[in-house]
Amino acid sequence: MQDKALHAKTESNSECCCLATFQKGRDKMFNMRGRVALITGGSRGIGRAIAIRLAEHGMDIVVNYVRHRQDAQDTAAEVEKYGQRCLIIKANVAKESDVKAMFAIIEEEFGGVDVLVSNAASGVLKPVLELTERHWNWAMDINARALLSLVQLGLPLMKKNARVIAVSSLGSIRAIRNYTTVGASKAALESLVRHLAVELGPRGIRVNTVSAGAVDTDALKKFPNRDEILENALNRTPLGRLTTPEDVADVTLFLCSNLADMIQGQVVTVDGGYAIMG
Repeated sequence: MQDKALHAKTESNSECCCLATFQKGRDKMFNMRGRVALITGGSRGIGRAIAIRLAEHGMDIVVNYVRHRQDAQDTAAEVEKYGQRCLIIKANVAKESDVKAMFAIIEEEFGGVDVLVSNAASGVLKPVLELTERHWNWAMDINARALLSLVQLGLPLMKKNARVIAVSSLGSIRAIRNYTTVGASKAALESLVRHLAVELGPRGIRVNTVSAGAVDTDALKKFPNRDEILENALNRTPLGRLTTPEDVADVTLFLCSNLADMIQGQVVTVDGGYAIMG
């Protein structure tokens, strides 16, 4: 009886030790303390969820916005609940002068950037034959070219092992009604990510894309067939629920961690299996 009790106690101590080691290792992998993340379009929806998730794991945050100042302030308040600094900057990422000024502020406040999340997006929802040159250029400038400007102007502030993460959507590879300009610009964005991954890889900078399924955010409310999109997505998602902003934020956190050190130039899809249903 005594031998068995001693053996059980030893096993119990061993399990506790293993659990403590696992917890320590997990905390280390997702401990982002001392790092700074810039999230464009970070005031609402997916951008807001990413800002909060990264702050939860120790990052200081820069929330970029262009119109919704109160939402940006609300996001900053959530970030600060985790004891992290949050700087909000109004800047149109489609304008290089705004991007340059934004990085000047970031350099003054933080000295550098460890994570760049290109999340700001816009576009006109119209049938193909109703699109104009202005509609096309608007979407391309904000959704694709902005990432090029952000990397070119932000590179001097990026440290080795920095992360660049672009937020895309399934419209980059699927035809969605009235989504032409946004879908085409997201496809361009994903291509740009692959080229950046090749050029920035030797500098130790990881560049990847997170592609989200149907997420019920304010952006989706602009679609005249919003309810149809959500219902169809829900019915065709094997995991039985819609993707949330927090789901996208979790994958972004993973790509910021050292667990993702060998992921480069990839599109990581977060959609509960919706895309594989054809």
